[in-house]
Amino acid sequence: MDFISTHLLTSILFFPVIAALVILFLPSDQTKAIRWTALLASLVPLGLTIWLWTRFDSTVAGFQYQEQYPWYDAINSTFHLGIDGLSLTMILLTTLLTPLALLASFNITEKVKAYMMLFLFLEAGMMGVFMALDLLIFFVFWEIGLVPMYFLINQWGSPKGERELWGGMKVSARNYASLKFMIYTMAGSLGLLLAIQLLGVLFQNYDLAYLYKQWNALPADGVMLGMSVATVKTVAFWAFVIAFALKVPVWPFHTWLPDAHTEAPTAGSMILAGVLLKLGAYGFLRLVLPLYPEQAQQYAGWMAFLATMAIVFGAFASYGQTDFKRLVAYSSVNHMGFVLLGIAAAAKAIGTVDATIALNGAVLQMFNHGLSAAGMFFLVGVIYERTHTRNLEEFGGLFPLVPVYGSILIFTSMASLGLPGLNGFVSEFLVVRGSFPLLPVFTAISMIGLLFTGAYILKGIRKVLHGPLNEHWAHGEHRLTEINTREILVMAPLMIMILVLGIWPMGLLDVINKAMVMLFH
Repeated sequence: MDFISTHLLTSILFFPVIAALVILFLPSDQTKAIRWTALLASLVPLGLTIWLWTRFDSTVAGFQYQEQYPWYDAINSTFHLGIDGLSLTMILLTTLLTPLALLASFNITEKVKAYMMLFLFLEAGMMGVFMALDLLIFFVFWEIGLVPMYFLINQWGSPKGERELWGGMKVSARNYASLKFMIYTMAGSLGLLLAIQLLGVLFQNYDLAYLYKQWNALPADGVMLGMSVATVKTVAFWAFVIAFALKVPVWPFHTWLPDAHTEAPTAGSMILAGVLLKLGAYGFLRLVLPLYPEQAQQYAGWMAFLATMAIVFGAFASYGQTDFKRLVAYSSVNHMGFVLLGIAAAAKAIGTVDATIALNGAVLQMFNHGLSAAGMFFLVGVIYERTHTRNLEEFGGLFPLVPVYGSILIFTSMASLGLPGLNGFVSEFLVVRGSFPLLPVFTAISMIGLLFTGAYILKGIRKVLHGPLNEHWAHGEHRLTEINTREILVMAPLMIMILVLGIWPMGLLDVINKAMVMLFH
């Protein structure tokens, strides 16, 4: 126990990797043992994270539970881990959603061993990004998270569908979606890597705490690499911004997301929307605002413009969908736009009260969207498993057949809509409250997207649950069956968290607020 207490972050980080290696040696035909081993192993990081949460002192400035080990001495890069309130919140979200996604994956029957191992590797990659305090280590974990998701989409995605490429060549839709996901993310990562290497060359160090001080201490009228410091900072700023904007994703970098979500397995969509999209927003908060405050302030209007377009166009696109999963996928573009709007408002006036309120809302929105989006994608998967269609036009009037499923869908949809009393309302209210004094025009325009959020959510509910009953699902072999116990167990923790954070958000918001105040003051 003393070893775990001393090395708490590495224990949380590497336990999924150890569990994946244990699963490697289990017989491939023992699918039940493999599933339960993966599920039980994923509960260990959750338990350790809850323990970490109880021991975390949110009043202390800086990073806590730091661990630092030699890694690449030649370039002064170390394996440096640590957490503050921001990263702890994201680690809690990751360790909470992973067991639920694995439980949701119990219906996977093909290549179960590889599937469960990839999921555990994916969890480690995501947590590594949130813990890393060395830029090179940050980048390594950033890329590690890309590979498992590529294979999850490519191998276990929807077997139906083809996409026609230029020249008339047709490919599997899931191959197209996984490759598009890989290319987009790696395109952004190229600029990110070059900007990280730029910092490494200039300072002979990759440690984040060191770079915070040294990078901002450079005189704006100085010269480096044959250019002015301001020019170098601007180039590096946009390299970071584009990489993270692709990951969020914001308009117009969002086109990979609907394809990836549509073709991914249900649990893959849960993690993709629940955690992977948050890596981009986390990058803005951890790297862009602290390292480039002047550039962030200078280009805050452009960031707000992109956020507003994501909110408005994401809502319009979602309303126009007939595929239930694509409707939910575009809703992620809409909701993550509010995160970027809060970040843009903070960039406009870092350190002010309004900026801090907007940042609190942005981080809380990241957590809240993780809960509601994971729940929505799972519920789409539940009905798809029974009907083998996601076409909203083929449903209708299903509430009398599946009242429990219908009630859970309405509850989760209301959280996504931002109904007062549920978690989505609190975070979006804080973003709008903090952003309006700083970016009044963009905030006002984004309200159009908020209006259409209600429209597309109600459209989804109406098409599935209300109206005339589609008799095809009422009789015979096609009769729709109710949500089962395992599926309810997946949704129950999400629904409890949605309700608790809607009624009493301060349990989480207190930690977030102190982290934002200390990080940007």
